[in-house]
Amino acid sequence: MSNQDKIKLSQNIALIAGVFCTAVALLLLLNFWQVSKTDPIESQALEALVQRLKQEPNNEALKEEIRNFDLLARKAYFNSQWQVKTGAWMLLFGAVVLAFALRVYYAAKSKIEEPEKVLENEIASRILAQKGIIWVGLIVMVLALAASFATVDYLESYPKVAETEVVEPTPEEETVEVIEVAPAQPEATPEEVAEVLNEENEELTKPAPEKETVVETAAPEEQQIKAEEKPKPKPVVTGVTIADLKKNHNSFRGPFAQGIIAHKNIPTEWDGAAGTNVLWKVETPKHGFNSPIIWGDKLFVAGADNATREVYCYNRTNGQLLWTGIADNISGSPATPPRVTEDTGLSAPTLTTDGKAVFAIFGTGDVIAFDMNGKRLWAKNLGVPDNHYGHSSSLLTWNGKLFVQYDTNKSGKVLALSTTTGETIWETAREAKISWASPVLAEVDGKYQLLLTTDPIVGGYDTESGEELWTVECMMGEVGPSVGYGDGIVVAANEYAKMVAIDIRTQEVLWEDDMYLPEAASPLVYNGLVFIATSYGVFVCYDLKTGDELWEHDFGLPVYSSPVVAEGNVFLMDNDGVMRIYEAAREMKLLGENELGELSGPTPAFADGRIYIRGEKHLFGIGK
Repeated sequence: MSNQDKIKLSQNIALIAGVFCTAVALLLLLNFWQVSKTDPIESQALEALVQRLKQEPNNEALKEEIRNFDLLARKAYFNSQWQVKTGAWMLLFGAVVLAFALRVYYAAKSKIEEPEKVLENEIASRILAQKGIIWVGLIVMVLALAASFATVDYLESYPKVAETEVVEPTPEEETVEVIEVAPAQPEATPEEVAEVLNEENEELTKPAPEKETVVETAAPEEQQIKAEEKPKPKPVVTGVTIADLKKNHNSFRGPFAQGIIAHKNIPTEWDGAAGTNVLWKVETPKHGFNSPIIWGDKLFVAGADNATREVYCYNRTNGQLLWTGIADNISGSPATPPRVTEDTGLSAPTLTTDGKAVFAIFGTGDVIAFDMNGKRLWAKNLGVPDNHYGHSSSLLTWNGKLFVQYDTNKSGKVLALSTTTGETIWETAREAKISWASPVLAEVDGKYQLLLTTDPIVGGYDTESGEELWTVECMMGEVGPSVGYGDGIVVAANEYAKMVAIDIRTQEVLWEDDMYLPEAASPLVYNGLVFIATSYGVFVCYDLKTGDELWEHDFGLPVYSSPVVAEGNVFLMDNDGVMRIYEAAREMKLLGENELGELSGPTPAFADGRIYIRGEKHLFGIGK
């Protein structure tokens, strides 16, 4: 290729690239202007429909129109964001091509032996024109890039969202600050081991009422077959037993985080505003969306603001505050907390306890342990979670390990910390995107598994080694609900995605459904049924094995709290503080509606004859 050909080719490429960059830049600027003038989420049309629904609460067609409008608005938002990001990359690509073409053009032009003779003022005019074009082009591209980054993120206000300050973890963040090491958990006594083995033969999901046992005598051939069967291996358990968990309420949704409560004489009638069946009511010092947990006569919650993060211990019989533990002076903890949304905050994850210590995690990435009398044992920072709403995955403990699901925008992982020292026992990286769901524990064929859900996988992890046992790629979106589990079936669901029932042993997807999906409330699996609470106030019951819808109840109020079953009844709290109690059956039967008297979102905790509810400002002890 001759020098003149290079000049002509590079000139044409530069011209095309310049026109391309200008067009993309103008489109980005136009998109920025259009989006800044029009809010695709909080539209007047949607507000008008909502106001109309208040006047016509039973208008099913109107409800469906609102849902469709909301879905359309969200799809429009994501499409707009894709256009902005794609346009920014196209503009950057065009600018690189333009710069390279100009470089080749001027390099080739400088090799011409005899430049054309032109007048001095003509040369100056050309130089001035070229500089003007370059400066105008640069200004347009800079404005377009700025517009692409400044385009309004309307999900920041739906609900109000602020970008998280991302702090890169330092080597110190991986260290453990041990204030005092609690004594190691003792090995289980023979009696405790026997109790665990007996408990393993009972499913946590069995109905509470006791039934008569019918003993049948097997035929000689059947006895021979049974004698040849090898017994299933039983998991080795030290310290806390399943019986201990059933006597308490040590984590989000109770024992193993499955939502199955073994306590009895649970109250079904109260009125928080009038004080009916309210044993005590106390104001919490700092706000938090975490649920209460219970061990013995002690009840724990946490609260936080931008100044401090705290753990509170109450006497659950009278509501007296026994002690406050402050999560401060933790190596690696950020000086300024990350910005989070109002409906997540810095203290959304529910605490957990093994009866020897209580463990908390906050939106700063700080994990801390106190003994049952408030003495600080250890603390560490896992790195500030890269999370645009705030961290909300609750903690779970079993067999001397504290399990943490830490799926963020930066990376996905699950880890087990020593409950006595806080040191990392194992850590497993996950091919997963960000998740707000919490771990669930299940015993399958003699081994305990952690069940986790996120985008795009639902999977099981060995509690002893952290080994990924299985995964099914079936989920999508911003996953908030944890999984439900029962009868060897995992049920995962997420709003604007789908609900999936998975056989845990074969990883076969038994059925799928996309009609009613939860935003935050976790599925409840109990006695062959699946219960789902949507964010727009529809409570639905499905058949666990087939996925057939059995009944639904549309009460029209938002729900973040997860349904929990106790004594064969399902308890569901809506965000307005109204607890609805249903019979856990294949036909819909609403047993009662009880008002708390203030807003509420956390899932309640249970003890014999008692319910403990966290409202927006107060803790309530309910009972007779």
